This record gives sequence, structure tokens and C-alpha cells, in this order.
Amino acid sequence: MPELVPLTGGGSGYVPLAEVVRSGFTESVHFGSAVALAPGGGTAVALGRVDDPVLPRSSAKPFQALACLLSGADLHGPRLAIAAGSHTGEDFHVRLVAEMLGEAGLGFDALGCPTDWPEDEATRHALIRGGLTASRERMNCSGKHAAMLAASVASGWEAGSYLDPGHPVQQRVRGVVEELSGEKTAHVAVDGCGAPLFGLSLTGLARAVQGLVLAAPGTAPRAVADAMREYPEYVGGTGHVNTSLMRALPGAVAKGGAEGVLVVALADGHAAAVKVIDGSPRATTAIALAALRAAGGAVAPAGEFASVAVLGGGVPVGEIHALGEK
Repeated sequence: MPELVPLTGGGSGYVPLAEVVRSGFTESVHFGSAVALAPGGGTAVALGRVDDPVLPRSSAKPFQALACLLSGADLHGPRLAIAAGSHTGEDFHVRLVAEMLGEAGLGFDALGCPTDWPEDEATRHALIRGGLTASRERMNCSGKHAAMLAASVASGWEAGSYLDPGHPVQQRVRGVVEELSGEKTAHVAVDGCGAPLFGLSLTGLARAVQGLVLAAPGTAPRAVADAMREYPEYVGGTGHVNTSLMRALPGAVAKGGAEGVLVVALADGHAAAVKVIDGSPRATTAIALAALRAAGGAVAPAGEFASVAVLGGGVPVGEIHALGEK
């Protein structure tokens, strides 16, 4: 099995990236692709099919937030962070979404995302005890949708069709993704929340998130990165791995997406993107950190995220780790 070491080229197929070890026995292996860029933009690590298109899923939210900011939405601080995040549906998240919508003259009924229960377990249980049901505002993408609606209202665009791929706000998203990645859209899909999703290569995805952290102070791309770093609790929430990782690595930006996608960019410009082909997210953080370490990135303060405990009878009996990180 290959170790995560600097390579050139994209490889000839998906490769084993992480293994699940239980009581000394390798029980499962996660295959996929991983890429890490040096601060100058060159590829330092390339494992698997890093030049093939992927659907970035929620890892695209920072770019969608940037498009909304450029379209006139009043996004700053926590508002910009939640627009770029996948929140856990806690009360403070919902209050901010309500504020963003209210200032645009809209309510929760304007959200085009599906209803869902909050990801935060304590909040979910409290809602159930209170006899409440799943709702759009508790869905993890409601901050992004509120930002898209706010941008539409601010620009005088028809808000009811904001999820149409041809809508001006979605075309602005597409332009932002293509500009930051340096690539043309490879595929247009519908994300789980109903928003358009623009496919790009894993290398392009890493290049795009790198562009946020390396943008000049005072620019819109840098504002997105700074908001995520200053308010990580709005990017995720209580106990969310993206939130915890950014707190462990000051200056880093981290954003996961469904189906095993993750981007991480360090303050110095090292950036990584991961796609686990079976769609599981359980090893993506460990893989990204290993790729960044192999590329020369300083990730030692996030050592607790380099592996995930495997439990037996409620106690650790093994771990999930990136290959080469035993």
C-alpha cells in the first residue's frame, strides 16, 4: 500500500488512502484521490485521479459565499461564515439565518433547501421533546441559501428562481469557481440541498481554496477565508470536525462535503483536497492532514485529528489512519 509521499502526476486510478485497523487487523481500506499544493501553487502530492472531475458538494460553499458577497449580499463576520458553512442547526445558527432573511424582507418559507433535523444531537433531541418537526432553517445548508436569497434581493434579481442554474446568482457562482480553480466547469449537477453544483478537478478544488487564503487583505476572497477562520462555529458547530480542526490550526480553512470530499488550506498557502471514492467522510481529515504534512505543511498542532478511534465494547481497540501514518 502506498505511503502519502510527494509524487508527480495524477496516478493511474484510485489508490488506497486510509485503513481501518481493529485489534491489529486491517478490517477495511478507503480508496480515492488526494492532492496537496505548495504555497507557490505547484503540486507537491498527487495520489489517484487528481485531474479527474469531482462534485465538490459542500466543499464548494466558500466559493458560493464569495459569489453572494460579490453580488451585493450584506455578508460579514458570522454571516459570511455561515454562508460558507454547513452548520449543525443549533439555535444561534437559526437566529442568524432569520436575521439574514429578515433584512431581505423574507422568511424561512423562502428557503429552497429541504426540511431536515439539526445535526447537533442535543438540539435535535430538544426539538423532539418540544413536539417540533424538521424544518428548512435547521437544514445545514440554510445559511448558504439565505445568502443566495439575500444576494438576489440586493441585486434586484427574481428571488423565487434562485436555484435555477441559469439564475444570475448561480452564474456568478460558476464564474467564481472557474476563476479560482483556473478550469471550466466539467459537469453541472444538483446538490443535496437543491442548489446547482459545478464539477471541477480535485486539483482545481485545492487551487480554489488556496486562492481564498492567499488573497490580498481587504479583498472579497480573503474576507471569506477570514470570516471562516474567525467564526469557525458558524462553519460547522458544536463538536463539528471542521470547526475543531480550524481551532486547532489557527489560520487554516477547512470545509468538508458529502460523499467523502474535504478541502483544507493552511495560512501559509499549503492546500489539500481529498475525495474518498466510497463516499465515507470518516478518514478524510486524517488523509488531508497526511497530504499536507507530506507537502511540507505545519499540521502538528492538529495531531489529535490524524486518526479516528475504532471502538469495541465502547473502548478504543484500533484506529482509522492515513496510510503511511501508523
